[in-house]
Amino acid sequence: MAHTFEELVEMQRAADEAHTKVLELRDAYGPPTQKGGWTENQTETYETAWRAWRDLDRDLGATVSEYAKEVGRTRPEIEAELRKILPDPESGRGTTEG
Repeated sequence: MAHTFEELVEMQRAADEAHTKVLELRDAYGPPTQKGGWTENQTETYETAWRAWRDLDRDLGATVSEYAKEVGRTRPEIEAELRKILPDPESGRGTTEG
């Protein structure tokens, strides 16, 4: 299936938005292992957001690989080009935990 770079940008944007939601929830709820832990509703909300991000990121990765092959470039080159347009939501946060 032929893809365009613009499609990749939109997919990256959607994955980044989902990632940002996960980060916001983590900031709002605190660590899941803190004293008292999360409520059942918080756990469900976080896990739903995390799964959405994971699924979008997985689909993006597969599409970036296909696109890179189609245009004769490497996946890291394409990913770097995407990050020039859309910086990683983790930038400056000091964590890469997901």
